Amino acid sequence: MATGIRNTENTAQGQEQIEVFGARVHNLKNIDISIPKNKLVVITGISGSGKSSLAFDTIYSEGQRRYMETFGAYARQFIGDMERPDVDKITGLSPVISIEQKTTNKNPRSTVGTVTEIYDFLRLLFARIGEAYSYNTGKRMVKWSEEEIVENIFTKYKNKKIVLLAPLIRGRKGHYRELFEDIRKKGFLKVRVDGEIKDIVPKMHVDRYAIHDIELVVDRLQVADDLKARLSQSVQQTLKLGKDLMFLLVDDSKFVQYSKLLMCEDTGISYEEPSPNAFSFNSPYGACPSCKGLGTKHQINMEAVITDSSLSISEGGIAPLGEERDAWVFRQAKEAAKKHKISLTVPVGKLPAKQLNVMLYGNEDGEQAEADFENAKFDPSAPFEGVINMLYRWFANPYSEAIREWTEDYMTIKPCESCGGARLKKESLWFKVNGRNVAELGNMNLDNLAAWFDGIELMLDNKQKGDCKRCFKRDKGKITVFAGCRAYLSFIEQAF
Repeated sequence: MATGIRNTENTAQGQEQIEVFGARVHNLKNIDISIPKNKLVVITGISGSGKSSLAFDTIYSEGQRRYMETFGAYARQFIGDMERPDVDKITGLSPVISIEQKTTNKNPRSTVGTVTEIYDFLRLLFARIGEAYSYNTGKRMVKWSEEEIVENIFTKYKNKKIVLLAPLIRGRKGHYRELFEDIRKKGFLKVRVDGEIKDIVPKMHVDRYAIHDIELVVDRLQVADDLKARLSQSVQQTLKLGKDLMFLLVDDSKFVQYSKLLMCEDTGISYEEPSPNAFSFNSPYGACPSCKGLGTKHQINMEAVITDSSLSISEGGIAPLGEERDAWVFRQAKEAAKKHKISLTVPVGKLPAKQLNVMLYGNEDGEQAEADFENAKFDPSAPFEGVINMLYRWFANPYSEAIREWTEDYMTIKPCESCGGARLKKESLWFKVNGRNVAELGNMNLDNLAAWFDGIELMLDNKQKGDCKRCFKRDKGKITVFAGCRAYLSFIEQAF
């Protein structure tokens, strides 16, 4: 048979079937066939044998045509008439569905999680309830509201003298004459410069070549019940001037930081408020800046660059240069060798390390040049950049696809050293839910990920449950968190 399907005339009596009589669409030669219902049926055959003609152009087309005929005349005028396939008769036909045939996406940025959209749920989950930890100390970061800051000050420092400071300059050089004059005109009297409180005077400035920390003294008071309203107003103003960050000087000795942003109490580093894009390796807001969200980087394979150390440079000891010839690259290499008194006839393995580094890296230290290879442009008048840097430049900004493929012969793919293959920037990896970051969940198989979701609602506090209330589902008083995530996981799990 042209379709590769076995004729099922001997099928047991009473079994429901789709029966096709006299199919003549395209390559089909007056085919009669019976296909059992409620079974998985595979149509096989060589190319051009009529598989698609039977499945799509005959059975599916006739089923779709019959469905359209159930519409009223008014609706059919917008759809148009569908041509009946070239077949004598089809019986036992049910409503039909056709799923598009397409190949698997081989984009290196696509994963099972992104294709199935499970990763979108995870990104939203971490943006809503992820707990931030400091990448310096590993401690949980804190975030204060204005009311919490006031209450914390009254709880910890009651009856003590405090100074409220708004940071204006942190670790920067300059004389800041205009800054001092501006805050003086606004009515402020004192500033704290490099740890010392000073009066603001006309034409005030600091050493422009030194690094400075400058904080504005917003208020000085003693923490007491009758001054709580004043403290609240001062905290509000300090946070506004300090862009959601304020310092507290207690009894002229203890220094405390408060922030409305996520902040590490020990080191003072802060994170931006998380958004779903911050956990996407396909977004510049979340991708690792080193590998651009790929998780891997192409690195030079020195064994491929120097395959035989017994050969000299002229004989092709440095493989990308090849043997000595009249080519621009080799002419430039010869100029560099002449300048540094490097022999082209001595085996590469016997060259001093500094001389070999000049040919490979363009300098005697053996360090790769710090350059933006993606935007690097060819400069014929520039000094010899070294074979390694030349390969990186051609790979990142190739003149043709053939050159890129050629450079890949001298490279190997390794996990990114900055993110460890996690694809995300450092800050994103320090947001965790129940002790795991989003990259760790993304590396799980579906069984383990589904098991991780089971019972996670018991690990959340009331604030997290409130932040993720859109994902909640109530069933007879019981809250089931992440109902959407879990239901989607179950569907994908069955599909795989």
